Amino acid sequence: MDAVTDPHDLHERLEPRILPRPRDAALEARALEEGLTPLQARVLAGRLPGHVGELAPLVSPSLRHLAHPERLADGRRAAERIARAVVEGEHIGILTDYDVDGITSHVVIRRTLHELFGVPESRLHSLIGHRIHDGYGISLPLVERTLRLSPRPSLVITADCGSSDEPRIARLKAAGIDVVVSDHHALPVEGPPASAFATVNPTRDDCDYPDPTIAGCMVAWLVMSLTRAVLIEWGALGPDTPKLSPWLSYVALGTVADCVSLGGSAANRAVVAQGLTLINRMEAACWRAMAQRLGADSVPFDAETLAFQMGPRINARSRLDDPYAALHFMLAEQDHVAQRYLEVLDRDNQSRKAIEAEMTERAKGLARPRLAEGAPALVIFLEDGHAGVQGIVASRLVQAFGRPSLVLTPAAQAGMLTGSGRSIEALHLRDALQRAHDLSPEALPRFGGHRGAAGVGVPVESLEAFREAFLRAVAEQLGDLELFPRILTDGALEAHQLDLATLDELEALGPYGREFDPPLFEGEFLVEALRPVGADGSHLMLELSAGAVSVRAIWFRALTPGEVPAFGIGDRLHCAYKLNRNRWRGREALQLMVEHAVPLD
Repeated sequence: MDAVTDPHDLHERLEPRILPRPRDAALEARALEEGLTPLQARVLAGRLPGHVGELAPLVSPSLRHLAHPERLADGRRAAERIARAVVEGEHIGILTDYDVDGITSHVVIRRTLHELFGVPESRLHSLIGHRIHDGYGISLPLVERTLRLSPRPSLVITADCGSSDEPRIARLKAAGIDVVVSDHHALPVEGPPASAFATVNPTRDDCDYPDPTIAGCMVAWLVMSLTRAVLIEWGALGPDTPKLSPWLSYVALGTVADCVSLGGSAANRAVVAQGLTLINRMEAACWRAMAQRLGADSVPFDAETLAFQMGPRINARSRLDDPYAALHFMLAEQDHVAQRYLEVLDRDNQSRKAIEAEMTERAKGLARPRLAEGAPALVIFLEDGHAGVQGIVASRLVQAFGRPSLVLTPAAQAGMLTGSGRSIEALHLRDALQRAHDLSPEALPRFGGHRGAAGVGVPVESLEAFREAFLRAVAEQLGDLELFPRILTDGALEAHQLDLATLDELEALGPYGREFDPPLFEGEFLVEALRPVGADGSHLMLELSAGAVSVRAIWFRALTPGEVPAFGIGDRLHCAYKLNRNRWRGREALQLMVEHAVPLD
């Protein structure tokens, strides 16, 4: 991107553009041949470019499409070590990340060991790091905490972390503790941690598991499923021991919240679809408590409920404080206990929102001079920012400016910065960070993540060197791509398609999520009525018409508080919108969710 001197010109460049999503014509034709409706075929063709495999596992998700866990490299070795610990009565540490993927992994492992394998609670030790004080993964403080346990565990099972933690794993091994790593984050160039007893990670080069995009909670579920099979083989468990299928409710939540692919991944689509079915039976107190909090009209839950209601509340706890309240919420057996912990999560989520809003505004202010210089990516340092909301603020920058973004704040370790990044569709973020590390190793001693999201550790004195290396890596990967905020739509709908039957047709293709975005359409509408709503008047309630069809619409965060809309009754708008099912007192009606709108001359 070239440097821009005129602020008006910069504003023009940063104005979101509503564009049609590219579609794979061959895939669209194949979808029609296989019996999908024209609208379903159109939506599918915009989400699976170049897909040559079968469509059925994606269109009709089913657990029968899951590959056997034996295909995971080190899967059998890991399962046999866990089985031995169960049979011999060893103390077992469960060490997981503090986000939703980590917490749901923890629940899967702990409930399996205790409820299915009969390991007493007294022999299980939950080890979850504090985001601010301990940092991500098998951190040194977490190692020290493990070594202080009495009795000390002889086995530690990780989930959603561990692949890049060789020095800390070596420390545990030297103390006589075996470490079984289960993870899904990209491995360092030197490969799996040498000191681990086993490393189960579908991204391993020597791994035969067909889907490397599964979440950490799914890896944990597969490892524990294989452990069940081993214990039955050994005669330590009866063949009628229940399977782990009910735990797929947790796997669904962790999968959606961790933003792994719901596009070409038959496994992820299957576990989310099955998990939602289980969740909506409302058999666990955590789901009932959340349904009560959101109101009767929130049921049945869908993937967006998990992504925007449950996920943020569980993440908020670990962003602002220790994550154990989130674990206790998920494990609660009684409704009043789940509700008590949900109150804590809710308060944290409100605090998180306030911190996020303030940090986002400051980050945007710091970003604009960089954008004027023509930067292809943003590296923003917030000197007194809260490390717990870095990733969310980075997401806001990506949405606002259409560029890969990293947000850094001071780390607990003196002289270090910690940061989280989010990417755009065109950039593989972890690959860019690997290239930045190659260009300036001392400026990026620690990083990890995947295509869309990543975390970094940067020495304070190396911030500018890191920024320079990262911008160069991004420029090399993106080339001459023009960067601006893009709103990609699935085209227009006819006026007669603005009804609940069309929404039913689209929901049949679910679940939607990362790399399988919810359908978004564009069209021209006449404004029949509008009024600001919300506590600060920042949302707009609209009545829109297209031909003879009139429909209600809501546009969240359409205005800054106190701002007057740039259009009024009788004006025409070019809108990007989703179809939404508005439930109220048992009745359903179609509502449009406006993502962006531009007044037409």
